Amino acid sequence: MHSALDLQHDERVLASPVPSDYPCLYVRTPPKHACEICVIVPVRDEAQTLTETLRALADQRDSSGTPLNHARYEVIVLANNCTDHSAALARAFAARCPTLALHVIERAYPAGGFHIGHARRMLMDEAYRRLLVVGRRRGVIASTDGDTHVVPTWIAATLDEFARGVDAVGGRIVTARTDDTEMGRLTRRYHLRDVGYRHLIAAMESLLDPDPYDPWPRHHQHFGASLAVTTKAYIRAGGLPVVPYLEDVALYQALRRVDARIRHSPAVRVVTSPRLTGRTAIGLAQQLREWTTMSDARQPHLVESAAAIETRLRARRSLRVLWRAARNGDMPRADAIAAVARKLGIETDWLTDCLARQQACGLLFEQVEQQQCSTGKWAARWPPAEIGETVRTLRVRLAILRQNAVRSVTDEEIESVTIAALAADVPQLRLRPRHER
Repeated sequence: MHSALDLQHDERVLASPVPSDYPCLYVRTPPKHACEICVIVPVRDEAQTLTETLRALADQRDSSGTPLNHARYEVIVLANNCTDHSAALARAFAARCPTLALHVIERAYPAGGFHIGHARRMLMDEAYRRLLVVGRRRGVIASTDGDTHVVPTWIAATLDEFARGVDAVGGRIVTARTDDTEMGRLTRRYHLRDVGYRHLIAAMESLLDPDPYDPWPRHHQHFGASLAVTTKAYIRAGGLPVVPYLEDVALYQALRRVDARIRHSPAVRVVTSPRLTGRTAIGLAQQLREWTTMSDARQPHLVESAAAIETRLRARRSLRVLWRAARNGDMPRADAIAAVARKLGIETDWLTDCLARQQACGLLFEQVEQQQCSTGKWAARWPPAEIGETVRTLRVRLAILRQNAVRSVTDEEIESVTIAALAADVPQLRLRPRHER
């Protein structure tokens, strides 16, 4: 077992900037010169699923189905505080697949001293260092989990997105269906409703506040089971924050604060475990437990209302226009700032001061969200609504927006399975290909 001093050493490494000439700390085997992408996999007691995870990573292919050259990528597994034989399984797999550069790090720290934030940061920092060793200033650090298997084109599709000029890619994460009990089906209904609701928000966002680097079709996920970032953007954002849970969301927020170009790509896909017992206090497993409790008690599923979503997105687009003008040295008029401030439920003087700071747009959005929570005006104006009602309203509003040609989005671009499975009480949307309309 590693001592508390070992943990303190690793924490100092994690807390410090990573210079370009920093030596690799945990993997002594040099990276291959052709390596473009380093895949990191934090593991804790994943013996039941890890072999499938590694097999999927070893069997990567390009868009035409040709096996991907193993020299183009490597995989680093961190088996942290495992009580099973996860590390041995990973080493055995590496021996059976010698062409794949699969590196296994094993650590055992004192109980309670090491969490997922430490693990993912340690791995991503190591990947950063290794990519810089072979001169990949825009090399790609990709993350997945030991209970997840990636689709055969996961790496190729990720690299394709980066070739379009983005800084980070969130992949589409689907949960495997394993529980066919009545309670499992009810929990899955809550989950599908939530996924569909967020998908509809993403569709409305693409209409009302479009991002040229994240065009439709897109999704809403940016989690550790499928998350990738360039080395340049990673270090610009300050690395992954060392937090005990939701460390992937924290990295996404750090990237937003530096206006990184983030793509939510439906072409990058993984399937992950729907287990109710998670490795952290907060995350997918905790959310599934909450939905199980809600389904057991037949509690309503309350979310942000459709009207609030549309108002927020329209106001955000207006705020982006104000920010762009201020950033270009043309401070907006007071009445224009006041109009946006009223929509957002914040003070005009406060917003004027923020615009004058010439800060990143993503950081401004974050500060506005914090201010909205602080004043409470937004929440008072827009109480939550039941998810079924919100989904119905969102679908109607999206149809109207498309008819008004705010932006041309075709029906077949919407994930029909997700939309149709929103809930039993929501009429299914019949999608017709363009040639049949």
